[in-house]
Amino acid sequence: MPEEKTREGLTVVVTGASSGIGKGIVLKLAEQGANVVFCARRTEIIEEMASELGPQALAVTADVSRESDVEKLYEAAMERFGSIDVWINNTGVGTYGEFTDTPLKDLVRTIDVNLLGTMFGSHFAIAQFKRQGYGTLINIGSFGGRVAIPSGAVYSASKFGVAGLTTGIYQEMDLEGRNDIHVCLVNPWITDTPWTIHAGNYSGHEILVGPADDPEKVVDTVIGQIDEQEEIVDIGGKSTMATVARKLAPSVTDKSTGRFMSDMLKQAPPSPDTSGSLHEARAEGTGVSGDLRKRLQMKAEGEK
Repeated sequence: MPEEKTREGLTVVVTGASSGIGKGIVLKLAEQGANVVFCARRTEIIEEMASELGPQALAVTADVSRESDVEKLYEAAMERFGSIDVWINNTGVGTYGEFTDTPLKDLVRTIDVNLLGTMFGSHFAIAQFKRQGYGTLINIGSFGGRVAIPSGAVYSASKFGVAGLTTGIYQEMDLEGRNDIHVCLVNPWITDTPWTIHAGNYSGHEILVGPADDPEKVVDTVIGQIDEQEEIVDIGGKSTMATVARKLAPSVTDKSTGRFMSDMLKQAPPSPDTSGSLHEARAEGTGVSGDLRKRLQMKAEGEK
């Protein structure tokens, strides 16, 4: 069994840490000895995490769609630890449902959190990295930022935006010769986290889409980029195949992806419309996993 990597003295900022991938990243980095500064809207959950992790952990209540909240997160990290080695923009929200069936306020919220939130975090991080001469920015994209998703058009738009933003920043650092500032985009496939519990849903059906990847696979890949420092990482074969397929046959890929996702949704049990936790944080869904794979398996067994 390989020896666990130590990251003592490393200071890492993580957004969206009250559940899912963000929570998994914080817990693993803390286990490896890093200082972790993390945020979410759910104060009680993240403060309990910080209390359990000890003085190396700092929780900050923040809504990343607000510039002032992201600035507060940045300032808290600097005040406690004096520098920032890694900044991970992980927070993400979304909706399922046809474009015109989804309230505009939910679509706007998706852009505000996913794209503007990532922009705010990237801005504070890169400015600090320039001042101190080093640092690593990791932005979490999605396979939906490589191949558009029907019933999730604005989610895809936000993640295509994150991809463009991250690549543009990468290019600027390269042109400026800042070899010690690294910029990475990580694109997960559908992942078994509480994201589907928190998402807005106007599809008329439960969000049971898959196959879903293990969240620990994504957590390990993201943390691995602290060392590997690649420009773009598509996690797993499914995400990579979708990306390659769209490059080779865009029209065919778009149509087949559309049918696949649409069929998956329509086969799920009925569900009432909900805005999920888009506008107000909810108590449920606090784990790293969201039991999506278990629910998909139960659905498959029920169809036999």
